[in-house]
Amino acid sequence: MHLFNLFMSNFLRSEFYPKNLKLFSSEVNDLLGNLIIKSNINKKFEILEISSLKNIKDFSILFVNDNRFKIKDLKKDFIIVTDKPNIFSQNNSLQIVLVDNYNKSYNSIINHLYLHEDSLNYDDNFINKDGSFLSKFSYIDKSSKIGKNCLIGRGVKIGKNTIIKNNVIIKNSIIGDNVIIGDNSTIGSSGFGFDLKNMGSKDLYPHIGIVHISNNVCIGSNCSFDRGKIDSTYIGENSMIDNLVHLAHNVYIGPNACIAAQSGFAGSVTVGSHFICGGQSAFNGHINIGNNVTVAGKSGVTKNLSDNSIVAGFPATDINKWKKSIILNRKKNV
Repeated sequence: MHLFNLFMSNFLRSEFYPKNLKLFSSEVNDLLGNLIIKSNINKKFEILEISSLKNIKDFSILFVNDNRFKIKDLKKDFIIVTDKPNIFSQNNSLQIVLVDNYNKSYNSIINHLYLHEDSLNYDDNFINKDGSFLSKFSYIDKSSKIGKNCLIGRGVKIGKNTIIKNNVIIKNSIIGDNVIIGDNSTIGSSGFGFDLKNMGSKDLYPHIGIVHISNNVCIGSNCSFDRGKIDSTYIGENSMIDNLVHLAHNVYIGPNACIAAQSGFAGSVTVGSHFICGGQSAFNGHINIGNNVTVAGKSGVTKNLSDNSIVAGFPATDINKWKKSIILNRKKNV
């Protein structure tokens, strides 16, 4: 199993997002109502979890809107919710529902099952300790240090010998040992997920994942890391992240990464080990970056990069080709 999959399953969702209302498989049709086109649910079980394509769980709901989806023969009880007719027809031996609005269906089910911070009925309980607000439902190792005016939210776990500097907000996150997080950073915030055809704060996609920061990671000031939509946003061990870096939901950064200031990673970017990134670089969503890759500053990466690539420019290309193109353009302008 890839390390990514291991870390996706390594948290208990209810510690971060309290259960709202129970939902049984036999009640899904009633909950979705007019959104349903066809339904094939004939087993009765309580819905206990939400699955992702990388981590399918027993007694869960799996949302699928990718036509490339293929299911293996899993001995698990779960319901597929999709808006793709071909997925419904190809998997009609499973528990599956075809809906006409994928996003509304997702919102309806998640908001029914879980309380989260983008809903009015979400609550936490804090104590004021040395000028910071710490959730009674969080765990902070005694060897770690919390600065002034911080907020540590429900479910957060902070390991040994970790330093959280001033004005830091940490929610929906697991922080490892020997981590340093710089002033004014926000870890575990809501992802930027919504339907362009139905915008507005009332229709945000609920994000019920977490941020997982591994051991011996250093994070600069004014960084913002969004939590995963269902699984985790992950930063691998020994990684060094400069000031003003943004990681969107579901980003995976492998171990030993070095990312310079003002770089931004759109959702679901996967980065391998020993990654070096110059400042002010941008990464398109849903791309894969291999191991031992170097990206020059001010680059715009729009597609997958294989192992050992060294790239620059926009769109980012092999650095030697980029240098040649710069020289040719200068000669043309002489």
